[in-house]
Amino acid sequence: MKAFYKKYILEFKRPSGTSRGILKTKETWFLILEKNGRYGIGECGIFRGLSIDDVPEYEERLKWVCANIHLGENELWNELIDFPSIQFGVEQAFLSLASDDPHVLFPSSFTEHKNFIPINGLIWMGEAEFMKEQIRQKLKDGFRCIKMKIGALDFERELALLATIRNRYSTSEVELRVDANGAFEPSDAFEKLNQLAKYGIHSIEQPIKQGNVTKMSELCLNTPLPIALDEELIGIKTTAKKEELLQTIRPQYIILKPSLVGGYKGSKEWINLAEKNNIGWWITSALESNVGLNAIAQWTYTLKSYLPQGLGTGGLFTNNFESPLVVDNGALYYSDNLKWKTDLIHNLCI
Repeated sequence: MKAFYKKYILEFKRPSGTSRGILKTKETWFLILEKNGRYGIGECGIFRGLSIDDVPEYEERLKWVCANIHLGENELWNELIDFPSIQFGVEQAFLSLASDDPHVLFPSSFTEHKNFIPINGLIWMGEAEFMKEQIRQKLKDGFRCIKMKIGALDFERELALLATIRNRYSTSEVELRVDANGAFEPSDAFEKLNQLAKYGIHSIEQPIKQGNVTKMSELCLNTPLPIALDEELIGIKTTAKKEELLQTIRPQYIILKPSLVGGYKGSKEWINLAEKNNIGWWITSALESNVGLNAIAQWTYTLKSYLPQGLGTGGLFTNNFESPLVVDNGALYYSDNLKWKTDLIHNLCI
């Protein structure tokens, strides 16, 4: 078996705002396996500034994986505990290599074009009019679950945007989620949660920065609306530490980005612990290309969650790869009218 890797820079169609800044490009890496003329591909979706594997030796670790690919998926995964995005790439690549179709990792009624995954419509930060336009478009496109990034604008203006939606659509018509990306100060977070609760918010992701376990635990205990942990999960490696975190903070939900928490295996461990502790969950992509999004979506479908998932990021980039993934009427489909570019893997090997 041979292994190669390739760096790829995804370019946003429009700079996208979060409370951590404006995103114009997104770096990602591909791991390609070859054995007896068959190929497998996996995406190592490092997220600079957020991933624990955002370290100078990232590429060196990919070189090590390629040189030691003979060790096999399980041993490599265990050796890559500090590199969750590479763990995920390894999982994908081995599944892809073993499949008759390198892009079908989890055959199901989703990949057979018979079913779909409900997803949320993502509203990026920006000037109020830009955010309003995004909201109008998402509702027009059939989304009934809207997720809005907050924390960068004046808070009163953000509340006004939420009021605009809620004045027109009831909670039974449109589900509203907000994502603060840790933007609130611990001192005023509870007051902001109280104000947000007036608009029938389904949940808020990471209201304060990760690492403040005592304050987050307080907020989750007394919150007027459900809190979902996101960044808080990053870098927690052992089962014991994961369970300790969940039992200490007691969030209402956790949100799992496989590229940030160790792929399928790492995500499933979080899910098992969450369900054991009566905590809800859903899956979200982390700005991967369509290769990684495809790998996340196919697996997510097998989990049979009833909640809208965060898998609508495939259309953000100008240079994404042509694929059967299609968003329509608030859901993600594996279209039978569109195909993967047949030379995708070959071109990445060059």
